[in-house]
Amino acid sequence: MTEQYGYTGKILRIDLSSGAITHVPTMDYADRFLGGRGIAARVHWDEVQPEVKAFDPENRLSIFTGPLAGFNGLGSSRWTVCGKSPLTIHEQFSYSNLGGSWGVRLKFAGYDGIIIQGVSDKPVYLFLQDGSAEIRDASSLWGRSTVETRDILKNELGSPAAVVACGPAGENLVAFASLLADNDASGSCGFGAVMGSKNLKAIAVRGSGKVTAANPDRLQELTSYVRELKRGSVGEGQVDLIAGPKMKKDVCYGCIGACIRQTFEASDGTIGKFACGSAYFYQERAMRYYSQWNEVPFFATRLCDGYGLDTESIQTLIMWLSRCHKAGILTDENTGIPLSKMGSLEFIETLTEKVSLREGFGDILARGLVRAADAVGKGSQELITDYTSKAGYGSEYCPRMYIVSGLLYAMEPRLPINQVHEIGVPLFSWLAWVNKAEGAYLSSDVFRRVAGRFWGSELAADFSTYDGKALAAAIIQDRECVKESLILCDWMWPITHVKHSDDHIGDPSLESKLLSAVTGNEVSESELYRAGERIFNLQRAIHTREGHRGRVSDILPEPFYSRPLKWAVQDPECLAPGKDGEVISRKGAVVDRNEFERMKDEYYEIRGWDVATGLQTKAKLEGLGLKDVADYLEQRK
Repeated sequence: MTEQYGYTGKILRIDLSSGAITHVPTMDYADRFLGGRGIAARVHWDEVQPEVKAFDPENRLSIFTGPLAGFNGLGSSRWTVCGKSPLTIHEQFSYSNLGGSWGVRLKFAGYDGIIIQGVSDKPVYLFLQDGSAEIRDASSLWGRSTVETRDILKNELGSPAAVVACGPAGENLVAFASLLADNDASGSCGFGAVMGSKNLKAIAVRGSGKVTAANPDRLQELTSYVRELKRGSVGEGQVDLIAGPKMKKDVCYGCIGACIRQTFEASDGTIGKFACGSAYFYQERAMRYYSQWNEVPFFATRLCDGYGLDTESIQTLIMWLSRCHKAGILTDENTGIPLSKMGSLEFIETLTEKVSLREGFGDILARGLVRAADAVGKGSQELITDYTSKAGYGSEYCPRMYIVSGLLYAMEPRLPINQVHEIGVPLFSWLAWVNKAEGAYLSSDVFRRVAGRFWGSELAADFSTYDGKALAAAIIQDRECVKESLILCDWMWPITHVKHSDDHIGDPSLESKLLSAVTGNEVSESELYRAGERIFNLQRAIHTREGHRGRVSDILPEPFYSRPLKWAVQDPECLAPGKDGEVISRKGAVVDRNEFERMKDEYYEIRGWDVATGLQTKAKLEGLGLKDVADYLEQRK
């Protein structure tokens, strides 16, 4: 295959309705939108009209890697799946980010991305290999789990093939159906259902290609520098969910070093990913029910993975079901689900099966949290108190705790986990310092200096005030759009702080230096984040075209203005740095409505948008090289 330093040069287009297979030059997009979510957003703007629904043939399922994918030691081989999501309350463009090895295998097969449109008249799967693509019959795979499908195709095509598939939940158009790929990499936001709506069961990729850099020596220097910066600090502040020989590290292709990604081997020999949200989501419930640790949380994760269900959505559903059960609104009898045994294996087995197959009450739950509550009525809507995103996800890194998260959540169609991690994860290292953990170094003073270098001002590190948070939000959004376009691992990037240095401050210029070394086009730090601003503004314009109304839509769920904060991720006392680094607690805090609106005023002004409406201005879009977008939105006024 012909490569163009960091890119293969080709995007595969598949029309499942006609069976047509064509190619699009990557360079039609890459100069302004980099890769990943950036190119996917441009494809969506160009090709998906606002009236198109998530399950319409005209919706595009866009799957993209980035220019840094395939290079070792960078944590850069993630991939994204984008399109109009069925999960968002108002269907709109959304995205999902996956790890493992499938993305880089796509690149080795000769493609920077795939654009899938139309609908097949029968179940099919795609097989991509070294620049060629085939549409193959998948009738025998329909109804099988994601894991079964993956194993069958690997046996048929050979173990070097990597497979991503939807499960029964996707086939039955469950709003929060997910995708599962090699290394149990999972993709959320309902794209399993979009795949199912197209009668597309799986995509298998196999390739013998490789990636090359324009300046390999410079890239090697930077890779060594990155590894040194991350030495001793990868996964810092995180804890293993289970210790012992049953746990094994499972890193993605080209990882910088070990992280918290792990697999677990159960007593029956079943092995699967068991880390972060996929491991935590049922753990507390199972502990309450059994009063001790057992393997039920692991099997709960495997059930969700096999059916193709997003664990984040299931977790939020379970919290709501629990409240409805306690209130007497929902019972074992009127749901056919053993709500009285919540936390048991029987409960999660029944729940996942009924939802995935849309049996009985499971059909209502399959619509998603908010739509399910609307269908049930009887005051159940008021029992939704634990979500902060428009897709009904949970309240991790809650705006009552992390003030800047209020803007990040309000602007996105889903849980923007990469954005909220940027401040949230360093806080874990600060907590280690507060608790006097051995080797802890991220003091309040270091945290403030990190804020000054990465988030615009030291005020971003003061959790007692709304000041400085608008600028921090804009910078984080731009940087994270870049990160999801290159694409870099969320656990590894940005490198905000380092253990082995005099000042412990990281380096935000690294991403631009890496891109420059790979492509041969010199890009400065400011130029790279200008591209991130362009991508973020393009996504905002897409949402405006799809019904977003600026300030009126940039809101948080009502409970966050009235229900006091009770807990925070890995921080039961809700501790944070306050003025001058003083240790404070946010427990009991709520979002101050007036301060939040004032923060939005400041944010819109920083963005160059209309402050009164929160809508983008023509001048701003044109200044970002989005004149066609500006003209379209201007005509709609």
